[in-house]
Amino acid sequence: MGPKDHLDEFGINCILDSPGVGQNLSDHPLTPIKWATKPESETDPNFPWGQVMLRYTADGSELENDMIVYMYSKITTAKGEPNGIGMGLGLNLALSKGEVKLNSTNHTEPPYLDFNMLDEEEDMRRCRDGIRMLVNLENNPSMKKIIVRRIQPSDSDLESDETLDLWIRKNVGTGHHVSCTAKMGPNSDPMAVVDQYGKVHGISGLRVVDASIMPECVRANINVTTMAIGERISDFIKNGN
Repeated sequence: MGPKDHLDEFGINCILDSPGVGQNLSDHPLTPIKWATKPESETDPNFPWGQVMLRYTADGSELENDMIVYMYSKITTAKGEPNGIGMGLGLNLALSKGEVKLNSTNHTEPPYLDFNMLDEEEDMRRCRDGIRMLVNLENNPSMKKIIVRRIQPSDSDLESDETLDLWIRKNVGTGHHVSCTAKMGPNSDPMAVVDQYGKVHGISGLRVVDASIMPECVRANINVTTMAIGERISDFIKNGN
């Protein structure tokens, strides 16, 4: 089951044409800002590596609570690399959507995965603004006490929107919250894959119960939400729904 045209490309018999399978891929794009710290400001290696520092709504955004910032107590453990701290700017409500598709009929071969990160200009604008905000924190007296220099982005990267966009595209990565590729929705939505009980539209006796059925990626780590999905749908199954 899946998009018939795509399955036909690989000679796979399609028992259900479900165009939404593999589409609507969502994630939380994450971009790192790094500073080298003074020798006397070495951080405790036993301190938690990443902690939530800030949640906020980007200026001009219609999406409330759409941004998150993580604080990193160290940026590397590699020999020869400077000690430092970092911040990760996360886009908690990205407008850009990707897809996952087949590469072959061999189930052991990794699929084709296109995150399509920051394809929408509004996603890029919010990232630019967030990075500039975090860079400006280095002018705070408390930050000045512990940092030597900014490692990334460089001053030349920050010169214009164009140079910053290029740097962001080179450095943005996954927040490891990939989801939404078999989204929940009514049968009237041609891109919906499952109903509110996790039952696959058009197939009897089959459910999907994982992060893929989220219509949109939640504005948080998806771990607890995914567990809640499992608990809720297990109750549906036990109750005969």
